Amino acid sequence: MYLRKVDGPRSVTLPDGTIMTRADLPSKDTRRWVASRKAAVVHAVGSGLISRQSALETYRLSEDEFHEWELAVQKHGVDALKATSLQKYRQP
Repeated sequence: MYLRKVDGPRSVTLPDGTIMTRADLPSKDTRRWVASRKAAVVHAVGSGLISRQSALETYRLSEDEFHEWELAVQKHGVDALKATSLQKYRQP
């Protein structure tokens, strides 16, 4: 069995006790960003599974967009990433 060499760990344990691997990340060709996919990328970067720069390049995200995702998760949780909840959590 051949394991591809990757930078960083192959799996991490999240604060809630779940184990996240690189297989849990969305495809690099993702076009439809639902809250769960956004949260997976934010959690992967926060836990050190992938680097921030790698996430930005792989998923073609801007620095500002990813920063907004991080702030939403920190302040309000994963529900704040839902498009239907945008106005609920937006600052006036």
